[in-house]
Amino acid sequence: MSITPVPRIGVIVVAAGSGTRLGAGGPKALVGIDDHTILRHSLTRVLAGPPAQIVVVAPPGREGDVLSDALAASGERRDLLSIVTGGATRQASVAAGLAALWADIEVVLVHDAARALTPPEVFERVVAALDAGAAGVVPVLPVIDTLKRVAGDEIVAAVDRSELSAAQTPQGFRRDVLDAAYAGAATDFTDDAALVATAGHAVSAVPGHPLAFKITTAADLDRARHLVGDAPIPATPSHLERRPPLPRVGVGTDVHGFGGEGVLWLAGLEWPGEPALSGHSDGDAVAHAIVDALLAAAGLGDIGTHFGTDHPEYAGAHADVFLAHTLGILGAAGWRVGNVSVQVQANRPRFAARRSEAEQALSAALGGAPVSVSATTTDGLGFTGRGEGVAAFAVALVERA
Repeated sequence: MSITPVPRIGVIVVAAGSGTRLGAGGPKALVGIDDHTILRHSLTRVLAGPPAQIVVVAPPGREGDVLSDALAASGERRDLLSIVTGGATRQASVAAGLAALWADIEVVLVHDAARALTPPEVFERVVAALDAGAAGVVPVLPVIDTLKRVAGDEIVAAVDRSELSAAQTPQGFRRDVLDAAYAGAATDFTDDAALVATAGHAVSAVPGHPLAFKITTAADLDRARHLVGDAPIPATPSHLERRPPLPRVGVGTDVHGFGGEGVLWLAGLEWPGEPALSGHSDGDAVAHAIVDALLAAAGLGDIGTHFGTDHPEYAGAHADVFLAHTLGILGAAGWRVGNVSVQVQANRPRFAARRSEAEQALSAALGGAPVSVSATTTDGLGFTGRGEGVAAFAVALVERA
């Protein structure tokens, strides 16, 4: 069996738009075309193109929704997918995506999720032009309407449309070219090609596609809904199935200060007579560090994505709730827990007598996966040494289920 190498192509899918002009009452990328969202249609076509790392830029506060949608689209290629939070402008959002690309990435495609029906062949044409030596590439369509230059309500002159084209995405660039252009950007641009051109690089054109139109207004959405039956979701190409799954490791950390109400909960156990930790839930730093390590290993966000303060149902929840829900998230994404190791740094409580009990409780919450717990002090140094709180550090291994 041949093994697909780490991709040299990265695709940044910009999905952070508010969708104001669409009038759907929420982020545009999460609006449905049929049974699936604009984002899911877009990602399905991205995945059917050349093998690539895919970074989806999500609207602030909707990272969990975007992650769920992206996982549903990605199938066995979840290991190539990550989610980042968008910025106040499109340019800031693309910059966030650039920062998340792996060091191996040589070619970057920037794609608007709103161009949800873009065929995979457009991605292939852009990559081919970059491989042929272009620094930047934009897919374009000829302008077919008669254009007029207008001042107020008066037509001033006709515009020669023979030299005009409508730009689409994905726009592609050499990684070094785009990184340098963003590093030197002094103002916001309407697209990445303009930014790269201002930096002094020639940008080439390749044929776009009529299906790569941008869903901006309600009329565009109606058009997409009409066309989606005639533009079926592409089959997953065989090159996405050659890479065997590998175990993955994640690291998590959490800290909580003493000062909460009630009794202490730590490592899934109740500690009568000990001061409680403060936090949105029960302040169990051990369980929270494990959650972060597991989610990081599987590439599924972090504890704030799934259990943040915008999720009131987890207020006061204990370790078994956090870990069981995390286990479910991993299972839905095709992962199982291999093992977890966690270290507690605190002056109190004393773990020696209850270490085995803590390991059993945490393991049970993770479906029987082995969990090892160690504890140490910091010789009087730092906030843990002063007895102000607890820190925990976890390492987790996950495998394909």
